Amino acid sequence: MKTMIPLAIAAVVLTAAVPYVQAQTNTATAPSASSVGAGSSTGSSGTVGTGGSGAAGGTSASTLGLGGTSTGPAGTSSTIGGGGSAATTEGKATTSNKINENDNMLKDQAKAKAQDGGTWSKSMTDTKIKQGELDSRTKSMAHEPGGPPAKSTTTQSVPVTK
Repeated sequence: MKTMIPLAIAAVVLTAAVPYVQAQTNTATAPSASSVGAGSSTGSSGTVGTGGSGAAGGTSASTLGLGGTSTGPAGTSSTIGGGGSAATTEGKATTSNKINENDNMLKDQAKAKAQDGGTWSKSMTDTKIKQGELDSRTKSMAHEPGGPPAKSTTTQSVPVTK
């Protein structure tokens, strides 16, 4: 038993030191992009949403969108929203969010982009509420010169009845 204690202590010290050493020597990372979605419905009510982000170099961009609707004896009520965020250590970052409404559909478009020379990250989310269906789609991308862009797309659809 006495020999196991020093080995256990050495394993803990080595495990704690290894991430620190890797963080100091591995400073370059590849562009990355990810997206995710979820949705559910119970008869005449439902929710849907997607979101994602991309990052490359000193840039990052993220967007999300969420919508919900419910129909009851008093009528139908729907809500929608979205947003985005973009950041860069140098260069330019922009975001926008636009909601459109008409008698047939409620739609949100969120966009975010960050660019520093040839390095960029961007994300776009479109969410729609229309009769019988809720839809959301997010596409995120990131790129550094000399390689292909990282891409991720998530689409989520939820049927609802009236």
